Amino acid sequence: MLIIIGFFVAHWYASVFAQSFFLHRYMAHRMFLMNPFWERFFYLFTFITQGSSFLHPKSYAQLHLEHHKHSDTEHDPHSPHFLKDVISMMINTARIYLEFKNGKRASSSPYIQGLPTWDRIDRIGNSHWVRLVFCGAYIALYLWVSPPLWMYALLPVHFLMGPIHGAFVNWCGHKYGYRNYDTSDQSRNTFIWDVFFVGETFQNNHHKYPNRLNFATRWYELDLGYPVIWLLSKLGIVVPR
Repeated sequence: MLIIIGFFVAHWYASVFAQSFFLHRYMAHRMFLMNPFWERFFYLFTFITQGSSFLHPKSYAQLHLEHHKHSDTEHDPHSPHFLKDVISMMINTARIYLEFKNGKRASSSPYIQGLPTWDRIDRIGNSHWVRLVFCGAYIALYLWVSPPLWMYALLPVHFLMGPIHGAFVNWCGHKYGYRNYDTSDQSRNTFIWDVFFVGETFQNNHHKYPNRLNFATRWYELDLGYPVIWLLSKLGIVVPR
């Protein structure tokens, strides 16, 4: 049982950090720079940690920038104010994400073409067979450990880890919580201490200052992703812009 809990927690935090650090702060907002070695290291890290729910980094960036441009309007890919429930929001998000990935929709952001890609990892990560292998590996671990039956309910979370993180952040971060700033959208800060999503639910702060590296702006707020990035900057792995 403890092995499964440990694995779930490790998978959760590794995946949400990859999404926040690499996909969101680096690919979508270019908040810092990395040399080619570390860029590929975190590209691979994102593929491994997201596993069966790997998101194509460039397409994620395109999708996210559309969200900022049209936040909480009818053109927002994932606004809880124009979609009736979380499931319909996830379906709409997936539809627009796939349009970007398959080249059926063009990005309106000028620097998208300069974003890094890694064709081999993109092909592997988006292969249905590879996604099934990851799902099989998660199932095999559970069967090997043989935890209580109720813990098998965690498997769908492993399968869809990336989209689940995104759904929670975009639904709750634009519907529930408090506002530090009077922005033009409905963004909220869901938690004062964002310990489960490494800063991502500080949506009101982020929409006010979209290129600010630390998503926490008040003394009592905690963005767990920021100290890690601060440490990486001290080690010379990233260079804040």
